[in-house]
Amino acid sequence: MPANFNLFGPAHLAILGAVPLLAGILALVQRQLPAGFKGLRIGLAAVLLLDTALYYGHLATHGQIAFPDHLPLELCDASLCLVIVALFTLNRAIFDLVYYTALAGATMALLTPNICDPFPSVSTAQFFIAHGLVVAGVLYMVWSKQARPRPGSVGRALLAVNIFAAVVGTFDFIFKTDYMYLRAKPQNVSLLSFLGPWPWYLVATEGVAFSIFVLLYLPFRRPADSVRTHG
Repeated sequence: MPANFNLFGPAHLAILGAVPLLAGILALVQRQLPAGFKGLRIGLAAVLLLDTALYYGHLATHGQIAFPDHLPLELCDASLCLVIVALFTLNRAIFDLVYYTALAGATMALLTPNICDPFPSVSTAQFFIAHGLVVAGVLYMVWSKQARPRPGSVGRALLAVNIFAAVVGTFDFIFKTDYMYLRAKPQNVSLLSFLGPWPWYLVATEGVAFSIFVLLYLPFRRPADSVRTHG
C-alpha cells in the first residue's frame, strides 16, 4: 500500500462514496428517459472499453506487458468484460454472473485495494476507475430496473467462478503466477487475511462467496414488476 494512501482515509472514503452516488445519478437519469432508451447504458459501456484500452496502451508503451504478467486473469478482469457485455446487450445470462462477481469481488477490491504504485498515478487511477465503474454499472442496471438476477443465479454464478478459478489456477501452477490469489494471499489486509493459511483460505472462500451471493440475491426473491432484459 502506498505510504500516501490511507485505507478508509478521506481519499478512499470519497472514492467509495462516489461509486453508489454515480450509479444512483445514472439510474435516476435513466428512469426519466423514454422507455427503451439505450444511449446512457451504451455510453457507460463505451467509457469502460476506452478506459481499458487506454490502460493497456499505457502498459504497452511503457514496456510493462510481459508474459505471463499483466494478463486479464483476475476475477475483476472477468467482471469488467462481463459488465461491458451486459451494458451493451442486457443479456440475462451474462447479468446473472456479473451481478455477483461485481458486487462481491469488485466491491471487495475497492474496500481493500491491493495497490503498490504511488497514489495518485495512472495505475492507481485506472484501478479505482475500472473497479468503481464495474460496480456502478451493475448498480445502475439494477436501480434503473433494466436488469436483475434470476432464480438459480446464485448456483450458476458460483459454478462459473469455480470454473474460471480452475482455469486460472492451472495457469498459476504452470507459470508460477498468483492470479486470483490462488497460490498466496495479497500482502495488504483483505478478507483473505482472516481465512487461515493456504490452502484452507481457498476452501473458506467458497463458503464466504456462497453466503455473500445468497445475501445479494435476497432482495430479488419476489418477481419483478417489469424488467426490460434480453437474451
